[in-house]
Formats: sequence, structure tokens, C-alpha cells
Amino acid sequence: MDKFIINGPSTLNGEVEISGAKNAVLPIMTACLAFPGVYRLKNVPMLRDTKTMIKLLEIIGAEVDVFNDELVINSKKCNNPEAPYELVKTMRASFYVLGPLLSRFKYSKVSLPGGCAWGPRPVDYHIKAFEQMGAKVNLKGGYILAEGELSGTIVEFKKSSVGATGNVLMACVNLNEKVIIKNAAMEPEIVDLCHFLIKIGVKIDGVGTSELKVVGLDNKTESVNVEHTIIPDRIEAGTFLIASAITKSNLKIVNVNPNHLIAVTDALLASGCEFEIDERSINIFPGKCIKPVNIITDIYPGYPTDLQAQWVVLMSLADGSSMVQDTIYNDRFSHIPELNRLGAQITLEENIAYIQGVKKLYGAEVMSTDIRASAAMILGGIAAFGETVLSRIYHIDRGYENIEFKLSRIGVDIKRVDY
Repeated sequence: MDKFIINGPSTLNGEVEISGAKNAVLPIMTACLAFPGVYRLKNVPMLRDTKTMIKLLEIIGAEVDVFNDELVINSKKCNNPEAPYELVKTMRASFYVLGPLLSRFKYSKVSLPGGCAWGPRPVDYHIKAFEQMGAKVNLKGGYILAEGELSGTIVEFKKSSVGATGNVLMACVNLNEKVIIKNAAMEPEIVDLCHFLIKIGVKIDGVGTSELKVVGLDNKTESVNVEHTIIPDRIEAGTFLIASAITKSNLKIVNVNPNHLIAVTDALLASGCEFEIDERSINIFPGKCIKPVNIITDIYPGYPTDLQAQWVVLMSLADGSSMVQDTIYNDRFSHIPELNRLGAQITLEENIAYIQGVKKLYGAEVMSTDIRASAAMILGGIAAFGETVLSRIYHIDRGYENIEFKLSRIGVDIKRVDY
């Protein structure tokens, strides 16, 4: 098992190239199963989750070739519409195969998901939507069994859900009837999935809005040949922007879509940062002090929950007090006791963190509990005086590509060691 040893505090400089989006590539990989074809995906982040998804696609019968940051997925011979517990337990995104397999085979057997240790992520929205579309869905032995001919309908989510929106979109691929998705997720990763499905031949109106009108293929085509480039990872980009603000270091972020980060850059502006922004890059210039800024996470285009933990680190060094409320996942605060080990002064009441800024953080032994908490602890280690030892870093490998290499290139003293 690996751990990071970080010696801080660090001063950052140079530029960081952002990888493809983890939360975009995983559903798009599963969407390749919905219709036979050869799919070339570019700007793919080679993460632990990407590799897990490759194994799952191969179990289902796809052929997958890897070329640096590209995948070629041949799904013509897929014949096993099942996702075993051994893989799904390690990555919740595996549940995305339910929709495309049901669409193609009119049958799907998928284990209930596992993944990060924090918080419940119910799959009820997925199941109820498929039942509305005509599928029979049962739970047996820890597996979701869905089968039946799908039909056009109106699916309205009580609460916007990225996962359920994506799964329903993929279930529509072979359905040549209109499905209307109301209160659909508007996240950039859902927009990217829509653009990919449109290349296959699916008709989608309302892309980027909360109401999607979807009509699938007419089944006149036997297979497709599609090429698609994955959008940049806005969460990785946001993490490096916050790292710059924490260390009061100028940094350039490249291969990024600034339009995806408006909530984050607005918050950083309020904290005292300045920016130079063009179409594909962001230069950040932090202020001399960190101003306290309250944050409430929300669905896109609000401030993302996946950058909540990183923001807490920044506010731990702010000149004053602040609060951070997570309205998406109420119990996503496992990083707080670990940050307090570094000298932060944070108290938690229900889903609100109250933070009193301190002058300095100090190195200590800490651990990761999920992907974004891992990123937060790395940021804490970068800012802390002395040595920080971060264990259980297998979490970070699920969501950040070559994280220690990218950090080392911009001035961080970080080493991965085996123990």
C-alpha cells in the first residue's frame, strides 16, 4: 500500500495541464455498449477507475485497446449483459452499464454499487425511471435485474441527479420513441455524454438545459464508427486553482474550459484572487491574504460538491471565519478531523463546517477517506510546515491522473513510497 510524503510549505510556479474528465469518460465508456460499433475516445485520463471500467467492458464482451490517452472500444461482439459485484463494489460508476445494456439486450444484471465510503447514493431514481419506461426491475442476491421492452414516456426526477440522468439517456439509445427527461442534470459531463450520443445517431433536444427530449436510433444501422474527445476535468482544474490560492502562488492552468468553472473562479475572486482567462487556459494570481468566503454547494452551475473539501482547506488559512455547507451530500466531511490534525480549527454541525482561519498548518500523519478528501489532504500538506504523511492514497488514484508528477513539476516536494 502506498503513501505520500509531503514536505511543505510549497511555493508553486509554472503550468499544469488538465487531464480528461473522470466523470465524463466513465459514462461515455459505458455508452459504447448500447449500440454495436467501434468508438475512439480521446483525452482519456488513465485512472484506476478508467482501468476498472475497461475490465468491466471486457467482461461484457467489448474489445478495448489503449493508446496513451486514447481508447478504442469495439462493442460489436458484446454478449454478456452482466456487471459482477467484484468490480461494481470498487466503483459506483459501474452502475452506469445498467441503462445501455437494458437498451441493447432488453436485459441487464448489475450489482448494487460500492465505491467511496462516504454517504448514501441511492439508485432509486435510476430504478423508478426504468420502470416508468416499461422495464421490470427486481433486486435479487444483491443484484439489480432489469428486463423488458422500453417505451417512450416522461421521466421527472424529484431532485436533479447526474447518475440517473446519464443512465436514462443511455437507455434511450435503441428506443425510437420520445422520452422527455424533466429536472435533468445540466452538468458539463452530462452535456458531453449528450454530444457523444448525438454522434451515434440519437436525437436530443435541450442539451445543457433541465429538460431533455430524446429519440433513439431507428435500428436501420448495424454498427457505427464514432470518434469523441473527452472534456477537461473541471474538478482537477479547480483543485489546482485552489492549490494556487492556498500557497499564494501564481499558476497557469491549461487544457481547461473556463466556462465550466465560473462558480469556482467567482468564489476565488471573492477570496482575493485575480485571473487572466482565455478560451483554453486560466492564469491565477492570488492576493496577499486569503479573504473568508462562505460556500454552499449546489447542482451545476452552482459550486460543486467535489470541490467542497478543497475549499475547506483554503478557508482554514483565511483571515477570519467562514462556513461551508454541503447540500448535495450531507455527510461528506470526513476530511475535517484529518485537517484538524494539521492544526486547522474546524467544527462540524450537521452538514455545515464552521472554520476559523489559522496562521499556519503543521505537518502530521493523516489519511485519505475518499477521492476529494484525498485531494484536500494533499493541499493541506502542501501548505503545512514540516512533513505530512498521507496514507490510503489509493483513493486519489481513482480520480487524479499522475497527481504527484504534476505537483512535483510545479514545485511541490512530494514522494510516493511503499510501506
